[in-house]
Amino acid sequence: MLDINYIRDNTDLIKQACLDKQLDAKVVDLLLKADEARRSQQLVVDNLRQQSNTLVDQIKTQVAQGQKPQADQIAQGKQIKDQLKIEEPKLTQIQTNYQKLMLEMPNPPAQGVPVGKDESGNQVIKTVGEPTKFDFTPQAHQTLMENLGWLDVKRAVKIGGFRSYFLKGDGLLLEQALLKYGLKLLIKAGFTPMSVPVLVGEPALEGTGFFPWGKADHYQTQDGQFLTGTAEVALTAYCTGETLSYKDLPIKMCGLSPCFRREVGTYGKDTQGIIRVHQFNKVEQVVYTIADEAETKKWHGQMVELAESMLVDLGLPYQVVNMCTGDMGAGQRLKFDIETWFPAQNKYRETHSASYFNDFQARRLNIKYRDQDGTTKYVYTINNTMVATPRLLVACAENWQTKDGQIKIPGIIQELM
Repeated sequence: MLDINYIRDNTDLIKQACLDKQLDAKVVDLLLKADEARRSQQLVVDNLRQQSNTLVDQIKTQVAQGQKPQADQIAQGKQIKDQLKIEEPKLTQIQTNYQKLMLEMPNPPAQGVPVGKDESGNQVIKTVGEPTKFDFTPQAHQTLMENLGWLDVKRAVKIGGFRSYFLKGDGLLLEQALLKYGLKLLIKAGFTPMSVPVLVGEPALEGTGFFPWGKADHYQTQDGQFLTGTAEVALTAYCTGETLSYKDLPIKMCGLSPCFRREVGTYGKDTQGIIRVHQFNKVEQVVYTIADEAETKKWHGQMVELAESMLVDLGLPYQVVNMCTGDMGAGQRLKFDIETWFPAQNKYRETHSASYFNDFQARRLNIKYRDQDGTTKYVYTINNTMVATPRLLVACAENWQTKDGQIKIPGIIQELM
C-alpha cells in the first residue's frame, strides 16, 4: 500500500506505474474521487458529532444547575441523532470503497527497472558458468527419474489429478538434501529458521500484496482460509501490527514449507514432467530492514548472492535477470530472477525470485519500528527463494546425468542424504 499523500502528489507517476505493469490506470482516478468523497463525508459526520457533543455538554451543565433540558434541545438532539444514522453508514460505505481502491494501487518500479510488456523485456545482467554440454543426447528429467525409480507421475495423476507427482527413493532423499543444504547456508548467514502456517487468512495475503491481483491462483478452504504459494506470506506478516525497535533490525528469517498454486493461466505450459506443479516445497528468505532504499538494495543483493552460492556449490550454470515492469508483481519495486540451465530443454528456467518492496507490504501489514531519533517508520521488506523443489531438483537431475542414465550426486549433497 502507498501513502495517500504520496498518491495525491504523484498521480501521473502512479498512473504510469499502472500502465508499465499492465494494469488499468483508471483505478487511480477512481481512488482520488473516492478519497475526495471520503474526506467530504468525514467532515459532515465530524460536524454532526461535534454538534451532538456540544449539545450534550450544554444539557449536562443545565442539569448540574438544576435546570431541565429544553424541548427544543431534545428535538435538536433527536434530529442530530437521526441525521447521524443516515450519514455514518454513508461514510462506512465510502471508506470501504476507498480502502478497496487503495489496495489496488501498484508500487512504482525502482530506477533501472526495464520497461516491458512481458518476459521479452527482461534483461540478463549476469551469467555464471557455461551451459552443460554432454557427448550424448541428454534425457528429459521425467524419463531419467522414472527409469531410476525416483518419480511416478502416472499413479499420482490417478490420485491427485493433473500436475501431481510422487517422489520416490533417492528422488525424495535428494529433494530433502537440497532443502537441508539451503537451510544450512541461510542459518550460517544468520537467518532464523522457522516453520510457517501455510493456511492463512485473507489479511495476510492482502498485506503481502498477493491479493487482490493473484486471488484466482490460490486455493481457498470452506473456512475462508487460503493455501499459500510461498513462506514469504507468513514470514513477511510475522510482526503484523507491531512496532519494533531500530536495534532489532535487520530481522532475518527463513521458512521451510509446502507451497500450493493453482497455476491459473498456464494451460498447455510445461505439461510434461514436474517443472510446473500444484504442490511443491520451498525454503524462502525474508528480511525486515530500516526505511532506506540503499540499505534495502544492499540486502536484496546479499540475498541473491546467497542463492547464487548454492547454485555454485551444486555446479549448476545460471543467469540473473532484471525483470521488466510487465513481468513483475504489482507490489514489487525491483525483482531479480535467477534462471538455472536445463539441458534437456536447452534453455534457462526460473528457479529463484528476489524482490524488494520498500514499505509497500509493511503499510498494508502495519509493521513499524521506532527509529534512533524517536520517529516511527514502516520497515522495508525483501524476499528471495533459496530452494524450490521439485524445480531445482529437476535442474540437478538433468545437469548431473551420465551417459548410462544415472545421476552423479556431488559429495556436498551426498552427506545430507
